[in-house]
Parts: sequence; C-alpha cells; structure tokens
Amino acid sequence: MSALAGETAKIADLRHNTRYPPDSADAKERMRTDHGTKIADPENWCVCLDLWQTGPALLEDQVGREKIHRFDHERIPERVVHARGTGAHGYFKVYDDRLAKYTSARVLTDPARTTPVFVRFSTVQGSRGSADTVRDVRGFAVKFYTDEGNWDLVGNNIPVFFIQDGVQFPDFVHAVKPEPHNEAGYSHHNNFWDFAYLQSQTTHMLCWIMSDRGIPRSFRMMQGFGVNTFTLLNAEGRRVFVKFHWLPELGVHSLTWDEALKISGQDPDFHRKDLQEAIENGAFPKWKLAVQILEGHREHSFDFDILDATKIWPEDQVPLQEVGELVLNRTVDEFFPEVEQVAFCTSHVVPGIGFSNDPLLQTRNFSYFDTQISRLGINWEELPINRPVCPVMNFNRDGKGRHTVVKSQVNYHPNRFDVIRPEAEDTDKERPKAGGAYKEFQEHIEGVKERTRSDKFQEHFSQAQLFYNSLAKHERAHLVSAFSFELSHCDDPKVYENMSARLSKIDHELAQQVALNVGGEPVPEKAAQKNHERRSKGLSQGEFAPKEATMKTRRIAILIADGVNVAEVEELRTAIKKAGATAWLIGPRRGTVYGAGQTARHDTELAADHHFEGQRSTLFDAVIVPSGKAHAERLAKNGRAVHWVREAFGHLKAIGAVGEGVGFLQRAVELPGVRFASKGDEGDLGKVVDSYGVVTTLEREAERLVKGDDSESFLSRFKMEVSAHRNWQRELDGLVQGVAF
Repeated sequence: MSALAGETAKIADLRHNTRYPPDSADAKERMRTDHGTKIADPENWCVCLDLWQTGPALLEDQVGREKIHRFDHERIPERVVHARGTGAHGYFKVYDDRLAKYTSARVLTDPARTTPVFVRFSTVQGSRGSADTVRDVRGFAVKFYTDEGNWDLVGNNIPVFFIQDGVQFPDFVHAVKPEPHNEAGYSHHNNFWDFAYLQSQTTHMLCWIMSDRGIPRSFRMMQGFGVNTFTLLNAEGRRVFVKFHWLPELGVHSLTWDEALKISGQDPDFHRKDLQEAIENGAFPKWKLAVQILEGHREHSFDFDILDATKIWPEDQVPLQEVGELVLNRTVDEFFPEVEQVAFCTSHVVPGIGFSNDPLLQTRNFSYFDTQISRLGINWEELPINRPVCPVMNFNRDGKGRHTVVKSQVNYHPNRFDVIRPEAEDTDKERPKAGGAYKEFQEHIEGVKERTRSDKFQEHFSQAQLFYNSLAKHERAHLVSAFSFELSHCDDPKVYENMSARLSKIDHELAQQVALNVGGEPVPEKAAQKNHERRSKGLSQGEFAPKEATMKTRRIAILIADGVNVAEVEELRTAIKKAGATAWLIGPRRGTVYGAGQTARHDTELAADHHFEGQRSTLFDAVIVPSGKAHAERLAKNGRAVHWVREAFGHLKAIGAVGEGVGFLQRAVELPGVRFASKGDEGDLGKVVDSYGVVTTLEREAERLVKGDDSESFLSRFKMEVSAHRNWQRELDGLVQGVAF
C-alpha cells in the first residue's frame, strides 16, 4: 500500500505489536490469561459454596485476580497539561530542496521522501475528561519518524506563549488550573487573572486566547506554530534562525462563544469526532508547512528579541515560505497505546535542526523529557508509538519496562571489540567530524552569570497592540466579549479592576468597554499607553480563507418532516456529497420520514439520521429547509425545529430554504432584517435571494436547484455562504440581537 492509502513505514512498524482478534465466533482462538492459559469462565470468581449458600471467594483464583489487578492498574499519570487530546497518523513531504541552503535535514530537503508522522491535538488546561470546545490553547504536536531519528515539533495553535522563561512554568500552570481550596474554575477565576495581571508578559498571549483563536471550529481548521525559535544548520556549518508554521487547507475558522458553550454540554467529544469523521470519509486534513528564516546577522535588528516566546516575527518583516505538506490519512487503532502513550520532546531533533537560546525552549528541552519519564518510565522511547523507524543501537540498558534484548558481551563504550562506534569519520577525539550525526553549532558565548532578562524582554505591550489593531471589526468585538465573560466570573474586585486597567495598555476603547461590562471601577478615562496603530498581515483569521469557495468536509443539515419534497431532498443530498461535504437529515424522529402524499412504506421514503432534540444546530455548519407544504406546516408547529433555525441564525451560519421552506422562515422563524425570495421578484420563481447569508428561492424544479448555469444557482450561492464560514455582517448590523436562541 502507498502512503496515500495510510500505509507508512511507521504503520508497518506498529504492526509488529498489533493483535488482530478473530472477527468470527467460529474462529478457533479462545480467551487466554496474560500468561497464556485458556480461560473457561471470566464472569464468576472461584468460590467455596454448597447447595444452600455462597461461601468466601478464594484467593487461589488466578484468573479472577489477574483480571482485577490489571483493571486496578490501567490508569497512568495524567498529563499535567495537554491531558485532553486525540491523534491521527499521516505523512509529510517537502515540495522541493529549496531549504538545502539552510539545513542538512533530509526531512526538509528531500522531495522524494515521504516521512511518516503522528499528530496529537489537545487542549492545555483541562483534565482528560474535560470538553473539547472550551476556550483554551490547542496543542499541535507532530512526531516525524525520519530515517535519521524522530523529530518532535511540539507546538500550539497560537504562536506565542504566556511566559518568557520556563522557570515560571510551575507558577503559570498552578495559576491556570482550578483553585487549590475548592478545585473549581476553569481559566475564569481569580487566581489566573491575578497572575496574568502581575505578570504583564502574559498580555500578548491573553489577546490571542481571548480572540476567536481560543475556540476553533475544528482541529482541521486551525493553524499550528512551533512557538519557539529554532535553528537550521547546513552542511557547511552555517546557521540561521527559524520559526515553523502550519497553514490549514480549509482556512482558519472558529466557533461562536455561545456555540462553544453549548457544544461542551451537547457533545464534549466534538473535535475528536470531527477529526475521525473527516479521515474516515476520505477528506484527509491537510496543512502546508511554512517557515520564517532569519539570517544570524539580523538577530538584533528588531524592536523585540527574536528569542522571546511572547513575541511573533511579523510577516511583513520576516515573510513566510511554504515548503511542504502534512496530510493525516489514518485514524488510530487503539486510543490508549497510541494517543495516550505518545510522548513528545522539544529536544528531539535531527541533524540539521537545532536550538536557539530561547529561554522558554531551553526549559522545555529539560522538562518534557523529565515528565515523560514520570508518566511512562525511563524506557518510554521503546513504546511502539514512540520508537523510531530507523535502527536504534547504544549502551543504554535496563530500567523498568525494558523491552529490547541486546545480544552482546559488552555494554559500554569504548570497548575492545570497537562495536557500536559513534558516527565520526576522523580520529580527532576532541572534535569528531560529523558524518550524518547530530552536530551542534559552534558558537562563542561570553557573558555574566546572573538571573535577569535582556532589555527587549521587558517590553510587553507593543505586540498586543499590533494583534488587536490587525483584527477585523467583528474579531475585536469578540475580544471585548471574551474578556468580559472571563472577568465577570472573578469575584474579587481587585482582580477584575486591575485587569480592566491593564487593558488600557492595549487599547483605550477595549479597556472602557470591558470595564463597563464587568464593573471594573474606575473606568479608564485615558489610555495607559498610546496605541501605535500599526497592523501586520497574518493575524486576522479572515486572511486565511480558502482561495476558492468550498464546502469540503462541512456538515450540512437538511430539516425534514412528513410531507417533504423527497426528490428535492435527494437532489440536494447528492449535490452536497459531490461538493465534498456531508449531508444529514434531521427530522421529528430518527428513521422513516414520509414524503408528500406518502402514508405508509414507500420506495422513496427518507430516513432521518437524527431527531431535532438529538442533534442540535450547534453540531452543523449550515442548514437547508426544503419545500413541501405539509412538511413546512409541521416544522412551524414544532418549537424545537423553529429554535433549531433561529439558533443557526444566531450563530451566523448559512441558511437555505426552498419553496414552502421560505415561508417557514418568514412566518415561523421570523428572522429580522432578512429579505426573502418572493413571487414579486421579477416574476421569476427561480430567482435566488441571498440576504445576510440566508439563501432562498421559490424554484420547485429539483434539478435546477443544484445545476444552474452560473454562480447564481441556489446551491452555488449557498456554497459561497458556507465557504465564508459565518456571516459576520449579520452580527455587526445587530440582527442577531433580535433573535432569541
């Protein structure tokens, strides 16, 4: 099989540890204990009993004891952060060898190579049992199984971080976790915002996480960033600085806040199920790998320190170069051995990729390795999901959980047999010449040993202003709402008053609006720091829209009731599938829904995938109400169906309606400010009206709905609205506030 079918060198490697239970009860294989004996009865503990009473359980029952012992020890320590996650397999390929002048890393320079990868997405703050759609940073960790060893690019969906120096990791994590006296609170509690105020270095990151970036629509629709500054080293020993970016094929999109809150209760596994659904439907998630390259002589050419993890490298100063593609095309076979036992270390790099003096990266290099030992044991790199696909041979020995058997008389270096030698091509013991081995950049270091940070690390507000200024109008409004929501949950006035004042370092209007919302007295009368008004590209999510309109992988709901136009529904469903989206029929009950004139089983009956209460509008990207007089009347009498569409409208989603479905929107749903198709539209029943993302037509010929000759057909206009993700103008013009949802 090819990589495109999900088969890679890593999948082949995992197969050595994969067991395949028989798929038939007729198979000869039977249940056995871990030590190999067949089990006769796994449902009853061996006891001493007579005909009248049950006696004591016997400890000699090895089968029973093994079953309980194994169950008692199934759990391993939960990750302190990034506990809630999911993952998938795939591959990475570079487009060409354009980076060869910067690095000797073959994974980044050899276009003939297909590198297996495993990617783990996660939230940061919550426990393993928390919900997917909370406001949080998302982890985006990629393990490349290269021929030269594993390279772990351990990043997030936000390019900056809360702190500059890793020594503050414990304080930050303690502050963001639930409060110690009552184990309550997500990020919206006193301790987190108290820490955020007292550590002004968090200001830039706060703007990112309070923006729409903190509530992504899907893992497939978010960027990834390496966060830290790394280095590339070429064959001549020349070094450049680098930052890594992942750019999603589908664009960068988010949920609305009300939607995120509701999904957390309605479907806490929303993101992990979304990833699995896309892969299983053949809509493989894709990202482009882009890099920012900075020559060494430019390191000190900016008003910020390029090694400061709370800062970005603005794209208009350091452009992105797209160099390769990441594709996820295979789901995991078993969650725990793959997703839970996969372990990443920023210190895992391959020849040609190195570290900078980024203080956060330096601590991550130590901490990540240390925490994997705590969770998985010293031999964690022998676990199937973590082991490299290249040969591994060294003199590391023993330890708990050791699997490898090394047949040799020596276990040290150097040895009399001169075996397992380092990769060196000359005899200079002090400075061996690298020949495919990892090589550090030879750098002269001179300075004073002290606990301090350089001057540029002390400036904390300029890039927060840059981010805020670069957002679209609706994104800035969402930032106000997010800060207001979080701070309104703080019950210590000192906390929300301090943070309200702090925001005036970013923008005076932002600070005033938040202070008024949360009672942050006194309301700042003037800016604590003048806004420099500068903007930068690549910060607003709107800049990452797909180049061509697409519905690919979107979930489209079609609301149906008895009396619906069956032919129309089938035509729409086929066209939606052809466009790469998935169509879901939502009705008054799961199962049979009858078309117009049908009262019993019929060849053209429809089967609803879900009922109105079972799957809410929050779980779909858009909704269509087809035609059918009785169908529309029944929908109008169903309060949940009416709320279904109002909620989709409030969440700014594309809404389509045909024939009598248009009347349902007008008279029952009552969408304010929206213009609908009507018989007065130039007398043309086929005319399509698109108003605030609500696409309507009175066209009754099913085929014409989806096969118009131009971009003005119903489905073409609907596709344009779905591709835009949300109709933000609906919100900006105040239409949303007029609908209860």
